[in-house]
Amino acid sequence: MVSLSASVAWWARTEPERTALVYEAQRVSFGDLQRRVEATAGLLAVQGVQHGDVVALLMKNSAAFIELALAISHVGAVLLPINYRLGADEVAYILDHAGAVLLFCDEELEASAGMARRIVVSSEAQADSSVLAKGCTPSSQPHACQPDDLYRLMYTSGTTDRPKGVMHTYSNVAWKCFDHIATLCLKKEDRLLIVGPMYHVGAFDLPGLAVMAQGGMLAVLRDFEPEATLSMIQRERITGGWMAPVMLNRLLVVPQRDRFDLSSFQWLIGGGEKTPEERIRDFGSLFQQARYIDAYGLTETCSGDTMMEAGREIEKIGSTGRALAHVQIAVMDDLGQPLPAGAQGEVCLRGPKVTRGYWKDMKRTTASFFGDWFRTGDIGLLDEEGFLYLTDRKKDMIISGGENIASSEVERVLYQLPQVAEVAVIGLPDERWGERVAAVVVLRPGSSLTYEEVRAHCDGKLGGFKTPKELIVVDALPRNPSGKVLKRVLRHDLTLPT
Repeated sequence: MVSLSASVAWWARTEPERTALVYEAQRVSFGDLQRRVEATAGLLAVQGVQHGDVVALLMKNSAAFIELALAISHVGAVLLPINYRLGADEVAYILDHAGAVLLFCDEELEASAGMARRIVVSSEAQADSSVLAKGCTPSSQPHACQPDDLYRLMYTSGTTDRPKGVMHTYSNVAWKCFDHIATLCLKKEDRLLIVGPMYHVGAFDLPGLAVMAQGGMLAVLRDFEPEATLSMIQRERITGGWMAPVMLNRLLVVPQRDRFDLSSFQWLIGGGEKTPEERIRDFGSLFQQARYIDAYGLTETCSGDTMMEAGREIEKIGSTGRALAHVQIAVMDDLGQPLPAGAQGEVCLRGPKVTRGYWKDMKRTTASFFGDWFRTGDIGLLDEEGFLYLTDRKKDMIISGGENIASSEVERVLYQLPQVAEVAVIGLPDERWGERVAAVVVLRPGSSLTYEEVRAHCDGKLGGFKTPKELIVVDALPRNPSGKVLKRVLRHDLTLPT
């Protein structure tokens, strides 16, 4: 029998007063957390939620997010965390495609919920999920889930016009936790900072679930704010965390940052996009007792497939490290044949934490594997020692602020504009976000289009982070002899100095 709540129950039995979770003014012990999980599981039972049912969370970071995730597992249902930055149309598609039976949404996000059967989470309930379950009979007996049972669906941007649902089993998450515990030497004294959005594997999985399993503490901020983050590290004596590079950039420019005592901090994992080398070098000026761990991972692998090893950060700068214990990496050609060290090709992964595929989508599942090797869509190389270097993206993907954005998803919406004859969406360099979304458009004869019109059209159809930040009107798009748009040429031409 497996359950996310099992480790919480064990710590509640052995060290019930041990702090498990800090959120705003709340300090929640493992004993209290277990009681909250059982109460919330009782609420799910009253709602008729059963083993295998999909329960969605459209929520920002909170104590209730974690408590609901544990309670959903407790009753044997499937967790579906949804990116709260998506547009209402996108949320509605995910809920329908996943077959969700119930949605929990924060009060401030209710306008994007798009589902009749929902429970609104008030600000009071965000701090304590048992407020939601008031009057419900607690459920003390967890469902007897098996290792191959589905634990979670996570929808991620795909290379077609709709996101795809990544399936995670209990076996996937268990092997993920095992590798993160071993690699990071996690123990019950660890205190993890969670500032990334918990719908993202980096924030929740890297290595949140593993820290909780070890009896460590999770310190959660609802939103990332640089000074509040540094204050939390000082106040709670935080030992580690995960951040997208854009977050680290903002920490490095906090005024009078030396006023914070950050001596407890031991490591920071970077991920979501490639970290600029100068940021890795600058990291030590702020966190003088800590090391920066550049890493590589995917939603499809529960995150954290490679990590940089201690003491080799500068020697191997530009690399995301070597594979973890139960991850195998190969660089392959287009036919799925392994390439030698130093040769560039598609990065492929296999191991027990790799997804078995995409929800209700056998075609995309089949196309994503060479046998048992998962095709990441990233281009890279392995050096003679097995250190991974990423050099490009094979998939048509933009990464802005750590978020994956499929160009085709944005193009689908822009083609609905009657003025647009052709459109190519690309990522252009951006100092703050890494990349910004730009729409390169060919207009129909006699038509005109403003950026304000584009933005208004995308409102509600796309999340704000996917909405183009720039409109570029051209006479024609560059194409190869077979008619494919040459986005590399567009990116090159549009980033040339003027």
